[in-house]
Amino acid sequence: MAIVQISRITNRKGLIENLPQLAGAELGWAVDTRQLFIGNGTLQEGAPIIGNTEILTEFSDITAVSNYTYKDIAVGYAAQTGPTTSNPVVRTVQAKLDDFADVRDFGAVGDGAADDTAAINRALFQLYCVEANTQIRRTLYFPAGTYKITETIIIPAYAKLVGEGANCTTIYLDTSSDISSLSAYVARYGDSLQQTGVNIGNNGATAPTNIEISSMTFETVEVTDVFLVEDATQCYFDSVNFVGPLTTADIIATPSADNIAGVRFASTVSLVCNQITFDKCRFQGLTYGINTDQEINSVTVSNGAFVTLYQGISLGTGAPVNGGATGFRAVQNLFDEIYSEGIIYDNVDLNVSAYNVFYDVGNQYSSSPVTPVILFGNDNNASISDMFERDDVDAQIEPRVEVTGSATTTGTQIQVGHYARENGRIFTLADNQSNQPIFTTDTSTIKAYEMTYTITRNTVVRFGTLVVTAGSVSPAVSYADEYTEDASSGITLSVTRSGDVVSVLYSSTSTGLSGTITYSLARLA
Repeated sequence: MAIVQISRITNRKGLIENLPQLAGAELGWAVDTRQLFIGNGTLQEGAPIIGNTEILTEFSDITAVSNYTYKDIAVGYAAQTGPTTSNPVVRTVQAKLDDFADVRDFGAVGDGAADDTAAINRALFQLYCVEANTQIRRTLYFPAGTYKITETIIIPAYAKLVGEGANCTTIYLDTSSDISSLSAYVARYGDSLQQTGVNIGNNGATAPTNIEISSMTFETVEVTDVFLVEDATQCYFDSVNFVGPLTTADIIATPSADNIAGVRFASTVSLVCNQITFDKCRFQGLTYGINTDQEINSVTVSNGAFVTLYQGISLGTGAPVNGGATGFRAVQNLFDEIYSEGIIYDNVDLNVSAYNVFYDVGNQYSSSPVTPVILFGNDNNASISDMFERDDVDAQIEPRVEVTGSATTTGTQIQVGHYARENGRIFTLADNQSNQPIFTTDTSTIKAYEMTYTITRNTVVRFGTLVVTAGSVSPAVSYADEYTEDASSGITLSVTRSGDVVSVLYSSTSTGLSGTITYSLARLA
């Protein structure tokens, strides 16, 4: 455009609130905000609208005055965002950037050296506690880094925390510089005002609910618990690690003395923890992966790993509150390097262990079993299709699954309530033997059972069912062995009793060949 005339340059200055309509090309300087404006001119002069236009300077809020429209040009076309291509949805860049919050926006550093406690708690308070308006709630993003804290992080209702991966984003408790400030937890739930403990729900606050945490690690170098789930409902952990400072050497030296848990629970009568899910989580370097005597309902732990612990999951081993845990489900997890039991459901009911795999568990880091792999204090709990590295020989020393006060089972089993069925047990029947034991049971816990078996000896196959019933008074015992075989196997089964111990015996003829019996047991009473 050719310059026709420059007649004058004028300017004004004052406070932003007093900015007038400037004449065409007239400059206006807001001294309080350090913003510069120029008058648009009149419509007759060709201005599209009457008004003032801001001239960008270093003090301009560029994100507020810049517009953004979603285009997705990487796929080769501009997406239609509005009702027509000529009427797109337009947002400011500021609004676009505010779609989520970065913890660094609140002062966190994440370098493993700076104390990020105040910055993280400030971000949580500002995003989830200041206003009841749900529109202010944003996902709080933790970029990769180690966020050192020296006090407990309080995660309020409705919070959603997302990291860049459990091995990338770590919230790390270290109070070594000030041991007097030792915290009880790395992190804990709070209500919608970040109140905790007996204060949860006071001042009109909402108890912990709808909290989601994913892709990060909570770690402590202190002798302190990692996480407290308190008075919470409908909360979720996804791909979260709970890590403590203990090594196998620490656990061997003082097996349960440190008393550090990855997760503990706290409930009240009116606020019982329920609908809590841990998926793809890891518990490591602790006394207990999960430990509580509190009343909790419908907690699920799935697809996780419990490694380098004294015990994996321990529920109701003390004095359960209001019945303790019910509806707890441990499903499809891995347990390894566990000094004592992998799972204990002690003085609690209606809990399940299913499809878990147990490797080095219950051996006290030695070559021989010392404790059961799974221990049930009541028979109204279930082990369904769990798999064990502990073989049949070691299972005779300490069972894979033990139900104290009800039944003791020693093999791979399915158990639902009082009904328990073992399968996959194999025993060699030596040649030319007389009344040798195959296995024993205790009438104080098992009154009747059914043994389904298959015997093979050379080319002979025998299939049968042995039903054993033991009376309450010794030496009363009865049994019935019904079977079919394609030829004589030379094997005879019998049952004897001595006190409370019932033994299944075998005798074999002399053929020069041993046999094999494969059997399963079903407890009947």
